[in-house]
Amino acid sequence: MNPYEIVKRPLVTEKSVHLQNKLGSYTFEVHPKANKTQIKEAVETLFKVKVVAVNTMNCRGKYRRMRTKLPGMTPAWKKAIIRLVDGQKIEGV
Repeated sequence: MNPYEIVKRPLVTEKSVHLQNKLGSYTFEVHPKANKTQIKEAVETLFKVKVVAVNTMNCRGKYRRMRTKLPGMTPAWKKAIIRLVDGQKIEGV
């Protein structure tokens, strides 16, 4: 897979910003079939940084009420928390 297919988008939440400031960890939405080594290589090539650890989790879709009374589901997705070497940053995330 292409690195641009593996890393879809950064997740910017209160918790992820706290992790960036405290531990130097960044959170991304990634391709559901990507494994940890593929995610590590993709982040290193895209952002030119050194990755120490990759933690992944599968987030299941939630039931949401759509236009009708029948419930629908949001799609399931995969999240990766990437810890960088001390002193390195990803700018713009």
